Amino acid sequence: MIPDELTRPIRAFQESRVLLTALELDVFTAVGDGATAAVVAARCGAETRATERLLNAVVALGLLHKHEGVFDNAPLAKRFLAAGSPDDARAALRHNVSLWRTWSTLTEAVRLGHAIAHEEMSARSDDEWTEPFIAAMHRNAKERAPQVVSALSTETIARVLDVGGGSGAYSIAFAQADLHLRAEIFDLATVVSIAERHIQAAGLAGRVTTRVGDLRRDQLGSDYDLALLSSICHMLSPDENRDLFARVLRALAPSGRVVISDFILEPDGTAPRHAALFALNMLVGTSAGSTYTEAEYADWLSHAGFADMRRIRLGGTADLMLGRKPSA
Repeated sequence: MIPDELTRPIRAFQESRVLLTALELDVFTAVGDGATAAVVAARCGAETRATERLLNAVVALGLLHKHEGVFDNAPLAKRFLAAGSPDDARAALRHNVSLWRTWSTLTEAVRLGHAIAHEEMSARSDDEWTEPFIAAMHRNAKERAPQVVSALSTETIARVLDVGGGSGAYSIAFAQADLHLRAEIFDLATVVSIAERHIQAAGLAGRVTTRVGDLRRDQLGSDYDLALLSSICHMLSPDENRDLFARVLRALAPSGRVVISDFILEPDGTAPRHAALFALNMLVGTSAGSTYTEAEYADWLSHAGFADMRRIRLGGTADLMLGRKPSA
């Protein structure tokens, strides 16, 4: 008999696919305060018998309850998976639908050594991918940003450059931590429009600004006291990171700092677990990205001209790597 320790992870995709389909159909919103399978199917534009089988499976997974043919959202679903909740996480979680598609190509990507059907963000014009991706990044960044800011002294920081700043969660956190600080988000036009919504909602339009550009090739400006690269370097190849660090150095004022927030692998590449798995996520989802070791980051920063490299371990899934531009 094959042991459960082996079959359970192999079959885990079934539960994942049930929940992803429920998200795509917006089942939990359709259930609302209680509904039959027929009502849910009508609201979702689906077939009734198939919908009931899906709903029954979601009940088995603990996110719905069923009583006399009527389905209700369990507390976790009410909080995170139905429209109208202040903790609505549907947009962020739908990014996993994109990951399902790319991870399904892993076998062929390992055979060939590169992604099978990768499209750079700069080439994407659809909101179907960008909105969920930035929403997922925003939820993570909003929780992590205050921790990153508190690990860095803002006393000598007047201007922050948030390279590939996404939703602006980090820039907003910096601005909220110091009333004299100004931050600029540098990202693609499709992303900047999302960041501007978050900036307006935070009431920081005067102190957090945006600039459209491509971090892979454009010059980044000048005289910044701190440049933040959060969840950026894993998308790039070693050569692309070397080039980016050189442009970041030019954008900093003397004694300015670069801060890299990312997954950092142990020297043998097998730990921590999330970083090793994320290296495969970059294999199937980017042209040449990966996760990297502390030694690799230190080497690239030194090659670009940075000094005083050090690592700050924050706990959780990502750490910080810091470097300083020489004063002269």
